[in-house]
Amino acid sequence: MNEILTGRRLAVLRRNTDPRLEWLCAQIARNRFLPVPPPDRVFIGDGDFRAIGAEFLRHFVRVGGLKPKHRVLEIGCGIGRMAVPLTQYLDSSYDGVDIVEDGIRWCAETITPAYPEFRFQTLDVANALYNPGGAEDAARTRLPFPDGGHDFVILTSVITHLRTAETVRYAAEIARVLKPGGRCFLSLFLVDARARDGIARKTARPAFLDAAGPEFIADEANPNAAVAYSESFLLDTFAAQGLRPARPVLRGHWSGQRNAENFQDLLVLEKETAR
Repeated sequence: MNEILTGRRLAVLRRNTDPRLEWLCAQIARNRFLPVPPPDRVFIGDGDFRAIGAEFLRHFVRVGGLKPKHRVLEIGCGIGRMAVPLTQYLDSSYDGVDIVEDGIRWCAETITPAYPEFRFQTLDVANALYNPGGAEDAARTRLPFPDGGHDFVILTSVITHLRTAETVRYAAEIARVLKPGGRCFLSLFLVDARARDGIARKTARPAFLDAAGPEFIADEANPNAAVAYSESFLLDTFAAQGLRPARPVLRGHWSGQRNAENFQDLLVLEKETAR
């Protein structure tokens, strides 16, 4: 299941894209009436806020299999870069959580009044990069949602800021809140043989330190800034919780992979159904 999607297969994937989805994403990317947070409040990376959100909506649907009826949970929703385009697609509900209170405040004040089914809440979980004074240990956190209440869970560049014990805990919580057959969409850094070679040759970006794994960091002084994981370890961690790849990994170009559409790797996991 963990093969690389070649250029030919990517071309087939693009041809099979629903033209209605392409139209919607194009409209979102250039719709100046959709809200955008002030630049001084954005803490989730650079780039065009609307265009990046539209591109990920395309990924959620085309790669992840997201449907308008799905109940969505976004862990690490930031300041709404994914939530804003989802307002134009979902017919169901959306819950967003993040550890940065200011991002949640902007979402709750800007998105929820127009879309009441979009709800946001802060998790006071400690993270050396984003919430160093957090009261709760990420390795022990429990998401404030019932078992099996969501169809689709999103984590875009979240595992990239979690250490091993935290990642293991989030895997368990994701499995708990997903219904059987539900899916989890992640963007992250997965270290396979090619990526390990890129790390060793110092051609990977971020420039992760060469290590035995399963965890790879780019900055010893600030380890949460960028974290990669051995692919086998990461998949085994989720498999132990009943979450397995729903499709081949879509490789990113961070490690020097050719024919990549995106920067980080894209992984879609599906929760096994009861036998």
